[in-house]
Amino acid sequence: MSPEKTVRRLKTYAGAQGYVYQYYFVGERAALADDAEASATEFVFDVTSDRKITYAVSVFLPQKSLAAWAKAHNRPLTDAEQYAAAKLRLFRAFDELEDVKAHGRRLVIDAAGLEEALASLGVE
Repeated sequence: MSPEKTVRRLKTYAGAQGYVYQYYFVGERAALADDAEASATEFVFDVTSDRKITYAVSVFLPQKSLAAWAKAHNRPLTDAEQYAAAKLRLFRAFDELEDVKAHGRRLVIDAAGLEEALASLGVE
């Protein structure tokens, strides 16, 4: 039997700054205890805009943002909804930052950003 190989789905996003990004989801984990964003879930994406250099982008979803959303909507977010929010935060960086590699490697989803992102998807 051959060892299992993880197949990553390389996706493309055309940012508003004129760059076309390719990215894939690497995984998620609890932010490291000594990280400035501790008490958060860290979603990690590998990103390239030139097909030569690939770099990691971390999107942090703090517990305080999750708690605020849950309180306002009387329910916790599902794992899929949390991933959707992280992906939308990544897309916002693609749209707003001229150089994601230099200025967008650590993105945070604050409570207002979480509310806005999920509302854009119709999540109540």
